[in-house]
Amino acid sequence: MSSLAALNALNFFMADVRDGLGPFLGVFLQQQGWQPGAIGLVMTLGGIAGMAATTPLGLLVDHTTHKRALLVVAALAIIAACSINYFAPVFAVTAVAQAVAGIGGALVAPCIAAITLGLVRQQGYAHQLGRNEAYNHAGNAGAAALAGLFGWWFGLVAVFVLMAGMAICAIIAVLLIRPGEIDHQAARGLHGAAPEPLLPALLGSRPLLVLAVTLMLFHLANAAMLPLLGQAMVARDPNVDPAGYTAATVILAQVTMIPMALLAARLAVRRGYFVVFLIALAALPLRGLLAGFVTHPAALIPVQMLDGVGAGMLGVAVPGLVSRILDGSGHVTAGLAAVMTLQGIGAALSATLGGFVAQYYGYGAAFLVLAGVAAAALLLWLAASAILRPAGAAQAA
Repeated sequence: MSSLAALNALNFFMADVRDGLGPFLGVFLQQQGWQPGAIGLVMTLGGIAGMAATTPLGLLVDHTTHKRALLVVAALAIIAACSINYFAPVFAVTAVAQAVAGIGGALVAPCIAAITLGLVRQQGYAHQLGRNEAYNHAGNAGAAALAGLFGWWFGLVAVFVLMAGMAICAIIAVLLIRPGEIDHQAARGLHGAAPEPLLPALLGSRPLLVLAVTLMLFHLANAAMLPLLGQAMVARDPNVDPAGYTAATVILAQVTMIPMALLAARLAVRRGYFVVFLIALAALPLRGLLAGFVTHPAALIPVQMLDGVGAGMLGVAVPGLVSRILDGSGHVTAGLAAVMTLQGIGAALSATLGGFVAQYYGYGAAFLVLAGVAAAALLLWLAASAILRPAGAAQAA
């Protein structure tokens, strides 16, 4: 197997591992008698731990030649934490387990992005990012389908077992990537003998700062929508199968993300990353409005397809644009990790914001609040277009 084929397999199997239990955790804890606010809070704690570790981990990835080993450690940590959640679903234990899973998940994306850049270099990066994301979303969709099927037969315990199997396959795929084919200088965007000073390279980049704040707002609006959608439907109709419905929400989004990721790669090459971001950001406010006003279970179809548009395109555009902004600095992975840190802040706060609004004002109000935050991200991107367009332009230009 070639290293790129192993990379594709890694993206497929790691997809189910990287995010931990995702929306299934909320449904599982709901079945254990947890309130929406407590569910949101424990998810926030895990997100904060991952957020705090992301930038230091990005620096580590830039400096180490053992990127494959880091991915193996991350996979083992996540699956161990999720197993603890199943056997001891009490607040203190679950909070610690979510912190471990959050730190492991924070390591995955920078590692895969750096390995990808080291294998294909800048010229092939946008194209391979599209393939990475397509395999990633195919893995998520496949795992969600199996989780829904096995969850219907055996209960939510099947979700935990499935994740363990995916983690083992992901570790095998990591080990099949040939270490000698990874150019670690290219992986960090280093052209010369020494990298630029770290803080001036990151904090002195206005496009990077605008990108980070925009993504923080995007994830503040986006992260809570999928867990809340599953919880809302289960709360409204106790006859809804929680595992099956949650799996359906994931599958619809992930299946949509596959063509969106490939389209994003093509648009990035031909039109630049700015346009890709614009489309992704515009989809989220509409998604929140639909989720807030339409209460029928069939609403999950357009709501989750819009999730596929936004997340599918950003999965390609974020690492691609960061690598373009910081190319030559030697800090591409650290810059991506710094951006992901602000993303993590938004995502961590999203669960608490959405959870408490849902608890006190209802699920409809929670979706509308999140839609307003999404609109703010879109307006910021448009207002900063003069700063972002040079870095986000097509590569030929």
